[in-house]
Parts: sequence; C-alpha cells; structure tokens
Amino acid sequence: MPPPSATDVEAVTDTEAATFFERLSITGVQARRSKNPPVATGLAPYASSDMFKTPGYGKPKAKKWDHFLNQESKSRKPSPLKAAALLLKTPGLISLGGGLPSSNAFPFEHLDIKVPKPPHFSEPETRDSGVLVRAGKHDVAEGKSIYDIHVAFNYGQATGSIQLLRFITEHTELVHHPPYQDWQCILSTGSTSAFDIALRMFTTRGDYLMTEEYSFCSAIETATPLGVKCLGIKMDAEGLLPADMDSILTNWSEADRRAPKPFLLYTVPTGQNPTGATSSAQRRRELYAVAQKHDVYIIEDEPYYFLQMQPYTGPNAPDVPPPDSHQAFLDALAPGLVSMDTDGRVMRLDSFSKVIAPGMRLGWITASAQIVERFVRHSEVSTQNPSGVSQLVLFKLLDETWGHAAYLDWLIWLRLEYTRRRDNMVYACERHLPREVASWNPPAAGMFHWIKVEWRKHPLVAAGGEGEAMGILDLEDRIWRAGVDKGVLTAKGSWFRAEADGGAEMFLRATFAAAGADDVTEAIRRLGEALRAEFGLEQRNGK
Repeated sequence: MPPPSATDVEAVTDTEAATFFERLSITGVQARRSKNPPVATGLAPYASSDMFKTPGYGKPKAKKWDHFLNQESKSRKPSPLKAAALLLKTPGLISLGGGLPSSNAFPFEHLDIKVPKPPHFSEPETRDSGVLVRAGKHDVAEGKSIYDIHVAFNYGQATGSIQLLRFITEHTELVHHPPYQDWQCILSTGSTSAFDIALRMFTTRGDYLMTEEYSFCSAIETATPLGVKCLGIKMDAEGLLPADMDSILTNWSEADRRAPKPFLLYTVPTGQNPTGATSSAQRRRELYAVAQKHDVYIIEDEPYYFLQMQPYTGPNAPDVPPPDSHQAFLDALAPGLVSMDTDGRVMRLDSFSKVIAPGMRLGWITASAQIVERFVRHSEVSTQNPSGVSQLVLFKLLDETWGHAAYLDWLIWLRLEYTRRRDNMVYACERHLPREVASWNPPAAGMFHWIKVEWRKHPLVAAGGEGEAMGILDLEDRIWRAGVDKGVLTAKGSWFRAEADGGAEMFLRATFAAAGADDVTEAIRRLGEALRAEFGLEQRNGK
C-alpha cells in the first residue's frame, strides 16, 4: 500500500445523516437543560443517556445483536446492589444498604486546578491568565455545585457519573447525531479497556477479528491471548479497503479457514494508527454498506477524531484559513461511522487521552441500548466505574468552566496545533530524507507519519546473495537499528502487522505529537543520514 495522504475529507450533511430529525445546537443545550429535571446529586445515582438526549421520534430502533454476544456476555446478571441505586431518589429514604464509606474519612478538603481561559489556550497563556477552579468536599450541600468530592471520590455507577454523562451525551449528539432511536453513551476507563470489554462480549476463542492490515499493536496484543486471530484487510491512502473486506467475506470457506465467517471489525477510520490514514465520507459509507451486506458488527475506535488537521499546502504556499465558526469546524470533520449507523451496528470508542490527557484514563462508548447494557454488566465486576478524581476534574473543566462552545474552541485550537506539528514533520522529511528510497504523504489527522522505505533498493538485496537470505524483517531491523545508532528512534512497520508476517513492503512510523519542532527536525535529519548510509547514497551522491 502507498503511504496515506492528507485527503480532503468530506463532511456528511444533515440530509445524509438524518433526513428528517432536528439537530441539537449549542444554543439549544441550555434550553433543554432548563426544561429537564435537575440532575441527581446524591451518592451513586442511576444515570442514563436517555435522560439527556433528544427523543428519537421517527428514527428506527437498533437491530438486536443476541446472535453476536458470546456466552460470557449473555451470562452476566445485573448487580442487585447497583440496581438498588434507583431507590436512592426516594424522598426521605435513609440508606443502610450500600457499602459506601463516609466521606468524613476522605483526607481531601478541596482540589484546585488552573485551566485555560478561552480563547487563550497555550501553556504560557494559561500560566499567566488561566482560571483557578476549586472543587470542594461539600459543594453540593453548600449549593456551590452539582458535583463534589463527597460524591465523586466515593463508589459510583458503571455508567459514569450522571453529571459528566450529561455533557458527554450532549456532545455526542452535537457532533454525530446518531440516526437511530435507542443509542446511548456510557463512560469508560479509556479505549484500551473498552476494547478489551468489547472482545470479551463478542468473541470466542478461534474467532477472526477483521482489522486494517497495519493495525494498533495494543489491539492485536489484546485479541491474541483471548485466542482471537486478526485478519488484515488491505489498505490504501484512505485506510481500509471495503472491496477487499467484501471479497474476503464473500469467498470465506469455513472448511479451509477452520473458523466461522468473521462478523467483527475493528477499525480506526481517522488518523489511523500506525499509518495516519483518514477515510473520506464516501469510503466510510462504502464500508458501512459492506458491513450491512455481510452482517458485520463494527468497533469504531476514534481517539484521533478531533486531531483532524488543515489540508497540507507545502512550505511555500499560504495556509488554508481555519474554521471561522463552530459549525464550520464540525462541517470540516469527516463523519463518524456512528453518524450513518441506522442499524445500531457500531460501537464507537472515544477517549480524552489525545484531546485532554491520557493519564485521565477516561473515555466513553456510544452504542445501542442493548450493547450498552451488556457493557455495563461487565464493567460492574471489572473496572467498577471510571476514576472519580478524573470525572470531577473533567466536569469542572468541561461543564462548569468551559461549556460546549469553549470545548469546541479548544478542539479547534488543537486542530491548528497539530497542523503545525504535522507541517514541521513533513517539512523536515522534504529537506532531509532521500527521495530515492523514502516516500510519504502528509497525514490528514492523528499523530503519526508513515514513511515507506524502498527496501528492494538496498545494496544487499539489489546485489543478491546475503540480502536475499536476510528477508524483509531482518533488513527492516538492520535499517531501524541504523537509525537508533544515529540517535533517532522510530517504530518498525512490522510491529503493526495484523497478521504475523513481514508483509511485502517496509515502513517506519514517526510520531510528531510530543517532540518539539527543533527535535523533530534533528531526528529526521539523523534518520536521513542513516538511510543514506545504509543504501550507499552518500558515496553515490558525493556526500
């Protein structure tokens, strides 16, 4: 496959996503909140997205997925202690039924955090003009907030806190507006945990999991110990090829494969890890159509969704103007698969790891009510509930301090920040990498730059002999170590192969998310030096 490019992704229109449903707007959020009952503020109250989303009048209901749920998932029963939380809203009720410790024994009186004041989001601006936000132990009782240490630091529901779930549900509707009635969100402890739970809900030892031919290595490592085999689907510059997936499924032979026909797809459509590929709106519609044709359930992992960048214009061309409004920003985003999911066959994994901080270990899933209910049953006996500290911090930041409008402002700022980082990486490659043996296309989203290495031009291969015997994996290791010896660490493309083979092509993955501009430039210069030395280009070019 060629390296992915910064394709101009199309935004789905209202008529494509939901032809006759009114969409929630930012200004409409507060109006809706004013009409709804107050949020429950006691310990571990029951919470559901149905409390906060637009009624889905006229929308279809999700299909049922009992035929995909495994025995482990079907066997899980509701926790009677968690179910009793429904009674906590009873006026005058004194609870002696739960095992919740008293917050009097929590050694925290308040929590202070300093956060950016929109639109001044940079680190220096936050240091100079940021807002100090305080969360106290008894803010609810004192009428200062609807969420405090007394509640957040105690046990909670597997759905996540009602206070943060409200914001997440509204955000999901604002951005994606799922086109079926019974969609729901619940909080997770991050996408890695959510994916592990999903596999334990759907798969049985011996099953195949479809994914991109180059896939997130941690996802592969999650599936393998469960006895789940990964099946790589071919890719191009826009990511996974629906036609290849269709061909594999159409021609599947259980006798030859010794496994049932795959029904589960794991995909990262935006800023794919490791390739950086971003699927256009049309590509996503084609993928969804293949999933419908073969009755495939999709796990849509989108940690890089809001790291979609401005189109790459090159070092000597003017930049594309940034979005000038919240709606323009949302319109510029490639549509999520969940936004075209009329069947409820998509479980979308979202995370705060890339847009706020990975140490929060907090994310959320969006899926049909049936799947969410099974997910909750698993969470109740594993993760219990997401960190109360993280939930409280994010609630104070996103809901009480920023609100939806300022959060979108932050995401726009991130878009431009990552555009600068991406551009710096690509400029460095254009200056320092030998085009004779290295090629790439600017990524449209995410954190990764995927560099193709023309390994067949390596002297050991071109001359035959030793190189022919080495194989692509040995040669890849040699080239990778040459970079390390020059002082630059990249990731081998083979680490991300969905199937345990070397593939026919060689890639290196470089990350531009964390290192400073000067360090990125120097690292790429060192990589270029290593490639020239390995391929004998220094002498050939008289350098």
